Amino acid sequence: MKVPLSWLREYVDLPAVTAHEVADKLTAAGLKLENIASHGHEIKNVVVGRVLEIEELAEFKKPIRHCKVDVGEAVPREIVCGAVNFVVGDVVPVALPGAVLPGGFEIGSRKTYGRLSDGMICSEAELGIAESSPGILVLPADTVLGADVVELLGLRDDVLELEITPDCGYALSIRGVAREAATAFGAAFRDPAAIDYPVAGGAAHPASIADPTACDRFVLRAVSGFDPAAPSPLWMRVRLARSGMRPVSLAVDVTNYVMLELGQPLHAFDRATVQGEIVVRRAEPGETLETLDHVVRKLHVEDILITDDSGPISMAGTMGGLATEISAGSTDILIEAAHFSATGIARESRRHNLVSEASKRFERGVDRELPLAASWRAVDLLCTLGGGTAEPGVTHASVEVAPVAITIPAGHPGRVAGVPYSKETVVWRLEQVGCEVVDGAVARGGGHGVAASGVVSGGDLAGKLAVTGENPITVYPPSWRTDLTDPNDLAEEVIRLEGYDQLPSVLPAAPAGAGLTETQRLRRRVGRALALSGYVEVLSYPFIGVRDLDGLQLPEGDARRRATRLVNPLSEDEPLMRTTLLPGLLKTLVRNVGRGFADVALFETGLVYRPKPDAPATAPILKVDRRPADDERDWIEAALPDQPVRVAVVLAGEFDRSGWWGPGRAASWADAIEAARSVAREAGVALDVRADRHEPWHPGRCAALYVDDTLVGHAGELHPRVVEAYGLPPRTAAMELELSRLTPAGPAQTPPVSTYPVATQDVALIVPADTPVTAVEAALRAGAGELLESIRLFDVYAGAQVGAGNKSLAYTLRFRAPDRTLTAEETTAAREAAVAVAAERTGAQLRGA
Repeated sequence: MKVPLSWLREYVDLPAVTAHEVADKLTAAGLKLENIASHGHEIKNVVVGRVLEIEELAEFKKPIRHCKVDVGEAVPREIVCGAVNFVVGDVVPVALPGAVLPGGFEIGSRKTYGRLSDGMICSEAELGIAESSPGILVLPADTVLGADVVELLGLRDDVLELEITPDCGYALSIRGVAREAATAFGAAFRDPAAIDYPVAGGAAHPASIADPTACDRFVLRAVSGFDPAAPSPLWMRVRLARSGMRPVSLAVDVTNYVMLELGQPLHAFDRATVQGEIVVRRAEPGETLETLDHVVRKLHVEDILITDDSGPISMAGTMGGLATEISAGSTDILIEAAHFSATGIARESRRHNLVSEASKRFERGVDRELPLAASWRAVDLLCTLGGGTAEPGVTHASVEVAPVAITIPAGHPGRVAGVPYSKETVVWRLEQVGCEVVDGAVARGGGHGVAASGVVSGGDLAGKLAVTGENPITVYPPSWRTDLTDPNDLAEEVIRLEGYDQLPSVLPAAPAGAGLTETQRLRRRVGRALALSGYVEVLSYPFIGVRDLDGLQLPEGDARRRATRLVNPLSEDEPLMRTTLLPGLLKTLVRNVGRGFADVALFETGLVYRPKPDAPATAPILKVDRRPADDERDWIEAALPDQPVRVAVVLAGEFDRSGWWGPGRAASWADAIEAARSVAREAGVALDVRADRHEPWHPGRCAALYVDDTLVGHAGELHPRVVEAYGLPPRTAAMELELSRLTPAGPAQTPPVSTYPVATQDVALIVPADTPVTAVEAALRAGAGELLESIRLFDVYAGAQVGAGNKSLAYTLRFRAPDRTLTAEETTAAREAAVAVAAERTGAQLRGA
């Protein structure tokens, strides 16, 4: 919303303050400032002149005129001009030598087209009034010659550009912003809607409301004898341009001007094209309408329409129809002002991807009491500026709507803010907003003419008042504040007017024993461990599409294909909640590789969403004014998917970088498995790695990860088809592990550190080639006993020396005792015991034995 300061001052007695000071006050009141634009301050030495003579210079390819212009000086000025829309005797703005125009453009005397040009005759664009103009600006004939054009036209102005949030629809008008400015400065406010308007004299045109859920007030006024050629006055064009709207014609400009001034969207119909009674209703199946933008729109059955006997003539609150458009021959006009359903207009606008200034206001809530005043304001302007005559009577179709009454304890705003506010302060601030405040609670269904549906109380009001001993107050919000529906809305109004800067900054007290849970500590340890291993953490959106699951080559019936579908997805390509972390990681990997980072190792920790087989299809939409009932909570719990925490990694390119020290090492499936082992070590559990076949991994390079007999994840090299589907580098590896299944039973324990030396023993075992390395390692651990500190595989060999179908595995065993130095006999015995168990379980033989 662009607010010219000069327009604002018409309705508020602002003190001598700058635009920045006004902006600061409005920002403190909760209106967000986007920009302050200054207009006309740089313009100087532009005066009013009268054209005395015009000489046409015909020797040039384009029209060139040599003019003599009287600017109130002793001798007329000679000026060369290329515009042809003015004649002798016209009054025009003249920039004299030394003048400065918007953009720092300086004017001087110079010879051009063979003549002296001692200044410039200006257009609206050259004065900064409009972005473009067809010719010279012609001023009224009685304008005083030599007068300062900037002062005369009010070109010096500051414009505040405000970002209006959805709950502040009232601020999409000069009226609404002026009210806030008056409150902020403690100045007098003159309501532009407080005008006398006729309401008698019969109907201006037959009209009715067929659907009260779509519209509850519809007003028509008529103007006859309107001059369609009458131009919009300059002051109106200037204000519209400053407010960000393009002047079009007098009829259109008047409706836009009143909308900006009061906040009530209006529409003008050519009365001669309206056929029969006007009816406000919902669309019928198959109906269409050609709107003012020359697009034929197929209407939805929930669209709100203004219709006559011929069918739809306007999409209510959004855009008018082409058939009833005001044209160059329109002399009889119908002005429509209405109060449409905010929800209905919002959905209509989004459904047709058609956002207008009117729809932006209706969907945020428009003052229901404005249509009568706003329609008369527009009629009055059309008659005054366009020579029309206001027809007697007004059509006023209305549906009774119960006013809202909100009963709250007077101390409620203070309890919300944590700052005590007196009852007098609360009442004063609410009355400044425009509310009517009365003492006591209003009984449901009575008092002040309020129906039962119109009374709102703050939860268990009787219980609150009994505890606090407070007397309640009942608040009737003004018609222009449709956002005030809840006790906390009223509390917010009191707090913002008292000043957010007056709220103390108080740190919450940390209760004893609080802190991170063991699960949270585990997640942090896992993140640190993977980061130290060379992985970079990423955060992906938790949304996926069917294409992502197809890219993972998941078979039909795979549990990961059963996903929770969003009701309102951000993208139709990703309407599902993720059931695996891999799609987001893989797409991030592709993005990085595409930008020149060939060696990438990424990890992510987050939730996945696995729907329950027997979950209900829908869950209830809960109200916010009370605690959910037990059955509602049970229903929601049953509908929510399981949300386990998972950790996943993807890696491609070099894992160990190459450099001057030598060649690097390409990332492989082994690195993905080692990442899983790093996670398991942080959880304090032993990971059992077994060969497996599981999409999306390569069937020959996939490992299942177990803790005891519980499957916790998979790791390995991705299937070539997955690599191709996602556009990944060759041999990309990945790991995904369910962290929720590794949650430790208690706090992490620091391992004891022995002060005694370590004893090292190497052992090389020959086993069949298909024997899993993990099985040999598990057997060695079991046989070595408690003295074994660690075991490391440092060599794998297959060749003639170990026989066909065999392989040699060489391990380093480290032994250490917590209370003594081990003897050679003890370490040898432990080594031999380990070899014995390996031989028993896997058939291993000592190499060279």
